[in-house]
Amino acid sequence: MTRLALVTGASRGLGAAMAEALAPEYHVLAVARTVGGLEELDDRIRARGGEATLAPMDVTDDGAMQHLCRTTFDRWGGADLWVHTAIHAAALTPTQMVEGKAWDSSVAVNLEATRRLITYVSPLLAARGGRAVFLDDDRAGQPYFGCYGATKAAQMALARSWQGETVRTGPEVVILEPRPVPTALRARFFPGEDTGALTPLREEGARLVARLAGTAH
Repeated sequence: MTRLALVTGASRGLGAAMAEALAPEYHVLAVARTVGGLEELDDRIRARGGEATLAPMDVTDDGAMQHLCRTTFDRWGGADLWVHTAIHAAALTPTQMVEGKAWDSSVAVNLEATRRLITYVSPLLAARGGRAVFLDDDRAGQPYFGCYGATKAAQMALARSWQGETVRTGPEVVILEPRPVPTALRARFFPGEDTGALTPLREEGARLVARLAGTAH
């Protein structure tokens, strides 16, 4: 049976790096809004001898996510792995200057989409004895990170609650802590940073996937 990895937020950053590292051991179902990024990921996965199915969708679109999960079950009978990396990185700003639009987008992607996807993906993982993976980034309470920090912390609170609730019943919920990597998200927060001092993106993606496999890397 083909093992299936659903990666939400797969077009760039750690989502793309982990999706690439998962091939060819998994067929990768790559979800993101950016079509060009998904196509580039597909090329890299095929170069590794793997296969991917591209799903250019917005994780905040409830109807699209319902359709995705229904068709995933119909085609594959479930999922062995869900890696959730979709994130909205609002610009840094003093808390009293957080704009409503930035706040709403952060809540929609970082919190509400996560809540909804846990509901929809959980049966897919249960059908295959699969695992869910979240990436932590603790910025809560840091100056100027009010919008991102609060909504990312709320996302991780959901993940940790789910993790505690499913210890005996499954699915297993894994929370990983990535090393600093040169992503577009980090560049928004730390412009002008010396990216040469950061862990290369593909290297970190491979390390995180190796952690999932229970091997040191």
